[in-house]
Amino acid sequence: MTSLPVDALNAETPLSAACAVLTPPGAFFVRNHFAPPAVAAASHRLRLDGLVRRPLTLGLEDLRSLPEAAAEVTLECAGNGRALLDPPPPGTPWRLGAFGTALWEGTPLAPLLRRAGPLASARWVVFTGADEGEVEPGRVEPFARALPLEDALGPGPLLAWRMNGAPLAVEHGHPLRLVAPGRYGVDSVKWLVRIELVAGPFGGFFQARRYRYEGQVGTPDGTPVTRMRPRALIGSPAAAERVRRGAVVDIAGIAWSGFGAIAGVDVSADGGATWLSAALEPQPSPAAAVGWRLRWVPDAAGSRRIVARARDAAGNVQPLAGVWNRLGYGNNQAHQVDVEVSE
Repeated sequence: MTSLPVDALNAETPLSAACAVLTPPGAFFVRNHFAPPAVAAASHRLRLDGLVRRPLTLGLEDLRSLPEAAAEVTLECAGNGRALLDPPPPGTPWRLGAFGTALWEGTPLAPLLRRAGPLASARWVVFTGADEGEVEPGRVEPFARALPLEDALGPGPLLAWRMNGAPLAVEHGHPLRLVAPGRYGVDSVKWLVRIELVAGPFGGFFQARRYRYEGQVGTPDGTPVTRMRPRALIGSPAAAERVRRGAVVDIAGIAWSGFGAIAGVDVSADGGATWLSAALEPQPSPAAAVGWRLRWVPDAAGSRRIVARARDAAGNVQPLAGVWNRLGYGNNQAHQVDVEVSE
C-alpha cells in the first residue's frame, strides 16, 4: 500500500459545532500521525490472527454480511487542550477543537473475535492501520495501538465503515476503522488492516513511547492514556461576543466523559465566583456528548467570564485549572469564554 503525496493532516473542529448533536464529517477534527494511505475498498482485506484458533481474512463485503450495529460516539484527541498549558508541551498545539461526535455504523468487534477463538494465552489485541512512517531516526512503523482483550470483547468497540450515514472519508479512515467508545481517539485506529491477539503488553512506539502520562503531579509516570476525562465545552456565546444587559442569553454547549454518563454541568457567569446547574438534554448514550443549556440575564455592563465544568456519573469533576504533563495529554481544564455586556 502506498501513501498519498501529502503530509499528515491535523485540523480542529470549530467550537460553534459544540452546540450540534452530530459533527458534520467536514468539520470533524482530524488527527493523523502519517500521510493518509491509499486503500481501495474493493481490494481491502482485514487480517485477524495471532493467538487465535481460526485466523481470518475478511474483505469489506464479508464484514458487511455480518450483523450490523450503529452507535453515537464522541471521539477526542488525547492532546486536546495542550496549547492551554503553561508552558505549552511539545506536540500538535490543539486548543479545544480536537473533538467530534458521529453516528458510526459497522459491525461489533466482539463477535468477530469470538469467531476467531482467542487462545487462553491471549491478553491483548493489537490494531494496525495501513499508515506508516518514521517514528525515530531509522525506525519505521505502522500506526498501531492495543486494547486489553477484556475491553475488546466488551459491547462497545465497533468496526466502522460509515459515518453520519455516508461511507468514511479518507481522512476519517476509509474504508474501515475501529471505534473504541469512551477512550481517547488514539485507540480508534483508522485504515484498519490487521487485528492481532498477543500474550504480552504491546511494545509499539505509539503504545510504549507515546500516549503515557509523564511528569504529572498525582499520576505515576508511565500511566497509559486510556479513557477521556470529563469535559464541557461552550458553543454559545462565542468568545468576545457582545450581549446586552437585561437580555436573555442562552449559554449552551456539550459535555462528555469516557468514564460514563454526564451527571451535570455547572456554569458560572462571573468567573467562578458563583455557579448554577445547566439543564441537560437526553444523552444518546454514555459514549456520546450531551447537550446542555443555561438561560442567563446579565445585570450589569462590562466584561464577564463564563466558565463551564462537567461532572460524570463516576464522580469525576472537570478541574478549573490545567494539570501539566510532559506531552500535554488529558488537559481537561474548564472552558472559559469572555464576553462583553453592553447597555
